[in-house]
Amino acid sequence: MNWVAADIIILGPALLAGLLVTATHVPLGQRVLERGIIFLDLAVAQIAGLGIIVAHSFDWEPNGWKVQVVAMSAAIFGVLLLNYTEKKWPKIQEALIGSLFVLASSGSILLLASNPHGGEQLKDLLIGQVLWVDYRQIIPVAVLYSVILGIWFSLSHRSSSLLFYLLFALSVTASVQLVGVYLVFATLIFPALAIRNISRFTLVYGYIIGGVAYALGLIMAALLDLPAGAMIVYTLAIIALFSSWVLSKKFIRP
Repeated sequence: MNWVAADIIILGPALLAGLLVTATHVPLGQRVLERGIIFLDLAVAQIAGLGIIVAHSFDWEPNGWKVQVVAMSAAIFGVLLLNYTEKKWPKIQEALIGSLFVLASSGSILLLASNPHGGEQLKDLLIGQVLWVDYRQIIPVAVLYSVILGIWFSLSHRSSSLLFYLLFALSVTASVQLVGVYLVFATLIFPALAIRNISRFTLVYGYIIGGVAYALGLIMAALLDLPAGAMIVYTLAIIALFSSWVLSKKFIRP
C-alpha cells in the first residue's frame, strides 16, 4: 500500500472538490428524485462534456473562459430544450432525456475519433481526474456554487421549473470538469436515494454520506493505486446503501 500518497496535502484539493460537488448535488439530487427525471444529470453532464470536447478542438486553454462559455452554453441549451419537452411531451420526458444522452455521447465519440488521444480524453471526461484538481480550479467553482446555493435555498420552494434546470446546468457543467460524468451522477443520486424515506435532517445526512464517501474513496484509491473517480463511485454506493438501511430504522417518513 502506498501510504505516502494518502497524505492530506496531496489529497486535500481533491477532497475539497468532492465536498463542493456534494454541497450542491445533494439538494439538486433530491429534486431530481422527486421529479422522477433520474437520468437528467447524465444527459446534461454529457452535453456539457460534448461542449468541452468541441472547445478543446479549437486548442483553447483547457480551463480558460472560452471553454467554460462553450460548455455552459451547451448545457444551458440542453436544459432549455428539456424544459420545453417536459411541458410539451411530459409522458415521454424520460425517453427524450435518454435519447439526448445517447446523442451527446455518440457526438463526443465522433469528435474524438480522429484524435490519437481521444480514448484518454473520453475516459477523463467520464471518470474524471479528481486527484489532479488544484486550488486554482476550485476557487472559481466555489464562488459559482455559493451563488447557486444562495439562489437555491432562498427560492427552492417557489422556484420555477426553468430556474431549476438553469441552476442544474451551471452546477453540473462545473462539476463534470472537476470529477467527471460518473461521479456527477453518483453524487446526485446515491445520497438522494439513501435519504429519500426520512423526514428530518435530510440534507445533513446527505452531506455526511457524500463527505465520508469522498474521503474514504480518495484514501482507498491512493493506498491501492486505483482510479480515484471509480473508487469514489463505489464508496458512495456502499455508504449510501448502508446509510439507507440504518436511517430507515430510525427516521421512517410517516
